[in-house]
Amino acid sequence: MEELLNNKIFATHALAGVGSVALGTAVTYPLDTVIVIIQAGSSSSKQLTTTEVFNRVQSFSGTSGLYNGFWWLAVGRTLGVGARFGIYEILTAFYKDGREDNHVHASEALLAGLIAGFAESLITSPFELIKVRAQITSASHIPKSASLRKKVAVAPLIQKLLHGFTPDTKALNYSVSLLSTLTSKHPNMMTALQDYPWMMTGSGKPPSVVSVRKPPEIISLEGWGSLWRGLRSGVVRDSVFSGFFFGTWQSLHRAMLDWKAVGMHPEPRTDDEIGPLSPFAVSVAAGVSGSVAAAASHCFDTAKCRSQCVVLPKFLSMERKLLKWKTPGKRFERATGIHPADRNLLFRGIGLRMARSGIASFVMVGSYFLAVDRLA
Repeated sequence: MEELLNNKIFATHALAGVGSVALGTAVTYPLDTVIVIIQAGSSSSKQLTTTEVFNRVQSFSGTSGLYNGFWWLAVGRTLGVGARFGIYEILTAFYKDGREDNHVHASEALLAGLIAGFAESLITSPFELIKVRAQITSASHIPKSASLRKKVAVAPLIQKLLHGFTPDTKALNYSVSLLSTLTSKHPNMMTALQDYPWMMTGSGKPPSVVSVRKPPEIISLEGWGSLWRGLRSGVVRDSVFSGFFFGTWQSLHRAMLDWKAVGMHPEPRTDDEIGPLSPFAVSVAAGVSGSVAAAASHCFDTAKCRSQCVVLPKFLSMERKLLKWKTPGKRFERATGIHPADRNLLFRGIGLRMARSGIASFVMVGSYFLAVDRLA
C-alpha cells in the first residue's frame, strides 16, 4: 500500500480524478439544486418552473442558496465516482484478459456498470440525504422560534429526540381545544400531550425537513438507518445510470475508433494500431453518455429525492414494524422504492437532469485529461 501511495503515476491520476469530480460538481450544482426543488416541491396539479425555483431560492437564501449542501455532495460524489470507475476497471480487466486488442463489448461494459453503480449508491446515499435537505432548506422559510413563537416548556423526551426543537404553540393549543370536549380528560392537557413524541410538533405530524436537516438532528430523531433512506430507488437509479453510462460510452468509443480507422493503410488489426482518440472526442462521448444515462434513470432519481424529503422518526418506524405495515404500490414499485402517489411526478425535471449530467460528465472527463497532461 505504501508503494502505491508513493507511486507518482497513481498520485497524479488520483489527484486529477478528485479535482475533476469536484469541478464537475461545482459547475453543475446550481442546476442540481433546481432539479431537487422541482422534484420535491411539484405536485400532480402543479409543476414548479425553473424561474419560480430561482426566485424562491433568491428570496429566502440569496444566490449562495444555490450552493447549499455543496460540500456534502462533493465529498460523497468523489468517493462514489471513484468507486464506480475503480470497480468498473477491475471488472473489465477480467473481460479483457487474454484478448489481443483489450477490447470490451458494450454489453460487458453495461453489466460492469450495473455492479459498479450498486457500490456507488451505498457510498453516496448518506451524503446525498444531507445534501437534499440542505437544498430544500434553501427554498424554505425558516421562522425564528425566539421571535415568532412563544417559548414552550419542552418535555425531556422530545429534547432528547430533537435538541433545540420548539413545538408550534398555535398547533398545540388547537389540539388541546379539540380534546377539551372530552368528558374525561387530563387536568393538564397541554403537559400531557407533550409527553408523547407523536405530538412533538403540536399537531401530530412529524417535524418538517427544515427542522431535521443536520446530521446530528437526523441521527437523533430518525436513527442511523435513515441515512440510507430511499436505498432501493437509489440502488436502481445508480445501477441503471452507471450501466447505461459505460455501455453508451463504450459504444461511442468503438464507433469513433472505427471511423478513425477508415482509410488507414495498411488496415489496422488492433485498437493499438489505430491510436488513441483525442481528449475532446472522449469528453463529448462522455457527455452524451451522461445525458442518456440520466434519461434512463430519472424516474428512480425522483423517487429517491422525494423519499429523502420525508421525515420518519424512530418511534414511527418502530410502530410500522410492530403493526407489520406493508409498503404500498405494485410489485415493481415496491421493489424499486417508488411510492404510488408519485407516479405522475417521476419525470419532472428530466430535461434539466439530462443537461446537468451531460455537462458534468463532459467537464469531469475533459478536466481529468487536462490535469493528467499538466501534472505528468
